[in-house]
Amino acid sequence: MPKTAMTPRHCQRELFSVSDEVSHLDARQIQALAEAFAAWRRSARRPDSVRARERIGLTFLLLRHTGARLGEVLALDDRTALDMQRCVVHLGLKGNTREVPLPEDFCSELHRVLESPMACGLRGHFFHLDAGYLRRICYERGKECGLPRELANPRVLRNSRVVEMLRAGVPLAVVKSVLGQTSLDFASDLQHFTQGDVTAIVRLAQADMRTRSSARNAFIGHVTGLDTDTVMAGVSMESRSGIAIHAAITADSMHTMRLEVGTPIVATVKAPLVNVMRAGQTLCGSARNRLTATVLRVLDSPVIAEIAGRLHDGTEVCALVSSQSARDMALQPGEDVVFCFKSLSVVLNSIR
Repeated sequence: MPKTAMTPRHCQRELFSVSDEVSHLDARQIQALAEAFAAWRRSARRPDSVRARERIGLTFLLLRHTGARLGEVLALDDRTALDMQRCVVHLGLKGNTREVPLPEDFCSELHRVLESPMACGLRGHFFHLDAGYLRRICYERGKECGLPRELANPRVLRNSRVVEMLRAGVPLAVVKSVLGQTSLDFASDLQHFTQGDVTAIVRLAQADMRTRSSARNAFIGHVTGLDTDTVMAGVSMESRSGIAIHAAITADSMHTMRLEVGTPIVATVKAPLVNVMRAGQTLCGSARNRLTATVLRVLDSPVIAEIAGRLHDGTEVCALVSSQSARDMALQPGEDVVFCFKSLSVVLNSIR
């Protein structure tokens, strides 16, 4: 995605490009294909046709929302693989399974059909369809919404889910875990996440698709310490790469989020609340959070300047300062700086 010299780079998820060799659908195309399947399901009249189209339509949606391989979905035992209470599906072979969160509205629809007379006699093999027939239905629905044959198939749905999750901010290592990928060409430096992290982070991304935050700085990790009185609570967290962040929130908020040591959590800080100092200076005042970084870029305007840096783990951080302050510091890419912000500037979100 090209950027002009004066256009800020917002975040890593907006910057990666997809190889021309990776066939995938954009958001508009995915929506069009889903609507074509929905219309096809609604047009059924005979009971046997209604039943068949419901099975195929729900199988398509399961592929669309999980990015699973076709063979994995067609082999599912719907009695044991689906956890409707937690809205997750278990995919993969015995001894090597993975847990994938499902959107709540889709899970409700799936539960409704499986518990209805429509699924009578099909429990355990509701998704056991003929692969060739399913592909043909995909081609037909794709043709109806203007998609070429090579883009209307389960493999492209899988690729599309990868891109969609990355665009939503899900870390590549989590995408790999959710999709059961052994190799992806989007990045090379991977991290390990526990199954609890995987579910929590995907849940956060699903919520993020509905409600975007304006905070430019975000850190995913776990609570490492709590210090509370009757009014306020001090929360210490550590990111997956070992970065320590300290936050001050109300005691009521701590109880509402059910925070305890080990709770998965996301800390966000808006760029205007972050200050920048040259490495070695001690002018951060009472700011408890001090993160050493390397300057990536300085984007100036007559009034305000954006200073972006990279931490040792590759995380990008951003501060907005006055243009005069930026000119006084005269920072250049590659220089070492310290990004500072107060505990009260940190917003916490529990993701369990």
